[in-house]
Amino acid sequence: MKIFKSISNAAIKKAEEQIFRVLMLLSSLLILFALILLIISVFVKGLPALSWEMISQVPKGGFYFGKEGGILNAILGSAYLSLGAVLLAFIISLPVALFINIHIVQRKRLVNFVRFLLDLLWGVPSIVYGAFAFSIMIYMGWKTSLIAGIFTVSLFIIPIMVRGMDEVLKTVPRGLLETSLSLGSTKSETAYFVFFRQCTPGIITAVLLSFGRAIGDVASILFTTGYTDHLPTSLTQPTATLPLAIFFQLTSPIKEVQERAYASALILTFIVLIVSILSRVFSVKFKKNKISE
Repeated sequence: MKIFKSISNAAIKKAEEQIFRVLMLLSSLLILFALILLIISVFVKGLPALSWEMISQVPKGGFYFGKEGGILNAILGSAYLSLGAVLLAFIISLPVALFINIHIVQRKRLVNFVRFLLDLLWGVPSIVYGAFAFSIMIYMGWKTSLIAGIFTVSLFIIPIMVRGMDEVLKTVPRGLLETSLSLGSTKSETAYFVFFRQCTPGIITAVLLSFGRAIGDVASILFTTGYTDHLPTSLTQPTATLPLAIFFQLTSPIKEVQERAYASALILTFIVLIVSILSRVFSVKFKKNKISE
């Protein structure tokens, strides 16, 4: 009886493994199919409307009625906003992630509570961050501007960046911390000269993941950054962004303007693709340097 029971249990476990393997395969194929369909749709609808004029010029009179001009203001605005937000978020996120994994790593309950809060903040919709920042702007009497957008987006991506760095830092062996401290290094020196260098490829990936979320988000900047057809020359001026440019063009009843919206989406997709490729290149480069050392 015991033999038959063990055989039946093994068969059940094997069947469960096969079922979940099939489900994982189907889920992966479904996600891949949706991604390919999305990319093909953007390319097919956006490529015919894409031109050098659209990339190199700002909107002129009648651009949103199908006339001449481009979206250079939105491209540069998205670059300024995303780079500024990622830089501000990185300055805050790196010390927080290192503090969690080095200074308070022994206090398990506190560490788990901090990670729970970060996961909770990660799950908050970006429109909530935008509404929060907009409320502060109203209270302080501030107007829509690039600096307000940078502040809002940085709040939005800080939990993402911290948790990404945290997951990478968790993979560092605890013995490395003990060895560094036993040699006379302080916890801060261990954090920045040992753990940071050890996890550089993963930290770069976390930063670029945050950049991708920053450049593609529209809800958090809807009320804070504003929109303008001019190039931003100051942090206190309103700034156009690609997501908002896509939104405004898609809502137009003119077919030519809607096609330009897909061209804008194609440009945004291309930027994210370049960032992803650069993340891989830098990660491989830093891994090689670490191995050679």
